[in-house]
Amino acid sequence: MESFLNTKWIATAASIWIQCTSGASYTFGIYSPVLKSSQSYDQSTLDTISVFKDIGANAGILSGLLYATVTSRRTRLLNGPWVVHVAGAVQCFVGYFLIWASVVGLIRQPPVPLMCLFMLVAAHAQTFFNTANVVSGVENFHRFGGTIVGIMKGFLGLSGAILIQVYDTLCEGDPAGYILILAITPTLTSLLLMPLVKIYGTTTVDDKKHLNGFSSSALVVAAYLMFIIILDNVFTLPSWARIITFMFLLLLLASPFGIAAKAHKDSKRPTIETSPLMDDSEPMPTKYGEYHEIPGEPDRVKEVASSSNESLSNDHLEDGIDMNLSRAMLTVNFWLLFVAMICGMGSGLATINNISQIGQSLGYSTIERSSLVALWSIWNFLGRFGAGFLSDIMLHKGWARPLFMVITLATLTFGHLIVASGFPGNLYIGSVMVGICYGSQWSLMPTITSEIFGVRHMGTIFNTIAIASPIGSYIFSVRIIGYIYDKMATSEDNSCYGTQCFMLSFFIMAAVAFLGFLIAFALFLRTRRFYRQIVLLRSRHS
Repeated sequence: MESFLNTKWIATAASIWIQCTSGASYTFGIYSPVLKSSQSYDQSTLDTISVFKDIGANAGILSGLLYATVTSRRTRLLNGPWVVHVAGAVQCFVGYFLIWASVVGLIRQPPVPLMCLFMLVAAHAQTFFNTANVVSGVENFHRFGGTIVGIMKGFLGLSGAILIQVYDTLCEGDPAGYILILAITPTLTSLLLMPLVKIYGTTTVDDKKHLNGFSSSALVVAAYLMFIIILDNVFTLPSWARIITFMFLLLLLASPFGIAAKAHKDSKRPTIETSPLMDDSEPMPTKYGEYHEIPGEPDRVKEVASSSNESLSNDHLEDGIDMNLSRAMLTVNFWLLFVAMICGMGSGLATINNISQIGQSLGYSTIERSSLVALWSIWNFLGRFGAGFLSDIMLHKGWARPLFMVITLATLTFGHLIVASGFPGNLYIGSVMVGICYGSQWSLMPTITSEIFGVRHMGTIFNTIAIASPIGSYIFSVRIIGYIYDKMATSEDNSCYGTQCFMLSFFIMAAVAFLGFLIAFALFLRTRRFYRQIVLLRSRHS
C-alpha cells in the first residue's frame, strides 16, 4: 500500500482532484448577486471587485517563486509541492471565509478596498494549487508535457461546472452558503491530498498509455457534465434527481485513482532506465531545458545548439541551465508569448465576462443565456485538453508546438467575427470557437514556456506571462466593450438592444486576435529550428 501511495500515478490522481475544486473564481456569477445586494454595491463597484478576482486568479508569480524555492535541493525542512498547497489552502480559506462573514453580517461591512483584498486573496489561492499540480506533473511526465498540462488545465476548466453541481445539490437558492463551501471544500481537498503530490524521476514504457487513461476520464466527465447542464436547463430537476446525478459525478471523478492503481500494477515491469536492453553508459534526458550527449554522437548536440542560435538568437538555453524569470524577461520570445496572450487570453476572457449581456442584447432567452454560460466551461475544457493532447502527438511527428498557438489564434479571430455578426444563433457557434481557442492557450502557453525556458522556473515564468489575461480582460472589457456599450445604450435603464451594442467591440477584438496570430507566427519562426533539432531529437532518443 505504501509503495502505491508513493508513485507519480497516485500523485497525478491527487492533483486532478485538487484541480477539480480549485476553480472557484469561475463561479463568481453564482454569488455575485448576493455580494452586491448585501454590501449595497452598484454595478461599477461589483465590476471592480471582479477585476481583483481576475488579477488574483492569474497573477501567480509568488506561487512560481515559492515552488522553485521549495523544490530546490537547498531546502530540506520545507521541501516539495505540499508547501505550495498549504500556502494556497490558507489563502483560500481566509479569503472566502471573510467574504462569507461580510455577506451574512458576521463582521461589519468592510470598505470596498478591503473587500477587493478579500477577493484577491481568495482567488490568488488558485494560482498556488495550479502551479503545484501543473509543474510537478510536467516534471513527472517530461516526455509528454503537453498531455499532462492539458489534463491538469482541463480539469481546472471543468472545476467551475463541478462546483456549480455542488451548489445545485447542497445549497441551491443559498449563494451565501455557497461562499462558505468555497472556503471549506478546496481547502480540505488540498490539505488531505497534498502529501501524495510529489516529484518522481521515473519513466516507464506505459506512460503514454496511462496518461491516455486520464485523458479518457476527463472526456467522460466533460460529456457527463454537458449532459447534466443541458438536461437541467431543459427540465428542472427535483432535489432527489440532483443528488443522484451528483453521486454519479463523484463516481466518475474517482476513476483517476483506478487508473493510478492499474498504472502502479503495470509499472512493476522494468522501467526505461533499468531495462537490460538499454546501454546505461549515457544518462537519459530528464527534463526540458537540458542538453545531453547522444551515444555515439558526442558533438552532435553542441552542433545542434550552435545551429539553433540562428533562429533563437541569444534566447537559446545554455548547456544544463534553466532560465530564471529575470533571464527569460530579457529574451524576445518571452515578450512575444506575453503579447500573444494579451490578444488571445484577454479577448477570450472578455467574451465570457460579457456573454450573458451579449445574449440579452440579441434577444436570447434567460434559459439560452444560462446554457451559454454553463457550457462555456465545457468548451474551455476541450480547448485546454485538446490543444495539449494533440500538440504532444504532432510534436513527436515534427510539428513545433507554437504552430498550434498560431492556428488557434487564427480561429479565435473568426470566432470574434461570428459574435460580431449578430446573425440568429451566432452566440452558439461563436462561443464554441472562442471557448475552445481561449482554453487552448492555457495548455499551450505553460508547455511552450517549459520547453523554451526550462522546467526549474517554469511556474514563475508561465504565471508571469499569465498576467496578460487580466490585463487584456481589463482593456477589452472595461475600455472597449463597456465604453462602447454605454455609448450605444439608449433606454432609461442604460441597456442596449440590437447588434450595434457589441458589433464594433468584437470587430476590434477580432483585429487584436489577428495581431496575436501574427505575433505567434513570429514566435513559431524563431523557435521552429529549436523544436525540430532539440525537443524532437530529445523525444526520439528518450
